[in-house]
Amino acid sequence: MKKAIIYLNQFFGQIGGEDKAGTEPEIHEGTVGPAMQYNRTLDAEVTHTVICGDNYMGSNTEEAVATILGMLEDKEFDIFIAGPAFDAGRYGVACGTICKAVQEKFNVPVLTSMNEENPGANMFKKDMIILKGGASAAKMRKDLKAVVNVANKILNDQPVGSADEDGYFERGIRHQTWLEDGKPASKRMIEMLVAKLNGEPFQTELPIPKIDKVPIAPAIKDLGNARIALLNTGGIVPVDNPDHIQSASATRWGRYDISKMDRLESGVFKTIHAGFDPAAANADPNVITPVDALKALMKEGVFGSMHDYLYTTVGTGTTEAEAARMAKEIIPYLKEDLVDGCILVST
Repeated sequence: MKKAIIYLNQFFGQIGGEDKAGTEPEIHEGTVGPAMQYNRTLDAEVTHTVICGDNYMGSNTEEAVATILGMLEDKEFDIFIAGPAFDAGRYGVACGTICKAVQEKFNVPVLTSMNEENPGANMFKKDMIILKGGASAAKMRKDLKAVVNVANKILNDQPVGSADEDGYFERGIRHQTWLEDGKPASKRMIEMLVAKLNGEPFQTELPIPKIDKVPIAPAIKDLGNARIALLNTGGIVPVDNPDHIQSASATRWGRYDISKMDRLESGVFKTIHAGFDPAAANADPNVITPVDALKALMKEGVFGSMHDYLYTTVGTGTTEAEAARMAKEIIPYLKEDLVDGCILVST
């Protein structure tokens, strides 16, 4: 009989909640939590369950991945399944991270499931099949069933259907498909065109991704009297990171008063960004977020005044949907203060 290994976080691995999110990787023989349901419905035996805390995976990614790969080195398995992760951002990123690593190391099929709002979906959907899941654990039974449906096709060497048919995120991979009715493309195209002209429903065979285009803002006419705001995606925060902004795949942002500062001081501010070496930014946060340069230019009269607050998040791995949501939450503060222009700096 074929064999499967399941990955879970500390909560679904029945270790604990947020207080146990720093749990280091561990492996258990047999099933724990959702792995029991997988074992009942998969056409494979679940031989082991791997558990790792979301915070540990997020903050110690290389070590966590290396440890888990080491745990699997002497194991025989035909498929590796993580989650479902629902809309839990850290869990989703962890599932995608470990699935990608296992796939590359052992060349076995991997599967996971998460909600469309989970940042892990956009980060990893091109690397593996990610089933479209619910927003919360209330959808556990449905999400597990969807994962098992695809997993059993893989285990039994059956073809996996299209993204629409089997309910996973589109991967941008095209396959040649032979239609049972044998209808040629020319006839199908004419039928779609006629349906479109008549206002009737039709399904294109080549969907084009919709891109949210943002118009270029008009130039500031009077810079000498303009009020300027400073935003950054470089993760510059007070040293205690009071808003608990994630170091990658951010879903949070912060707003910090800089009205009485001529510069950001090391030891008062730091970066929590996981996408670059933080040494230079921690030694001088202004190299990422140039409060010092802007305050100097303001005093020289290059522009009129500066908005009293700095806005921060982390860009690496953050989805367009999350970025758009955070922007919509920040904009009212800028409008209230009659800000004329924004400078968005990164790394």
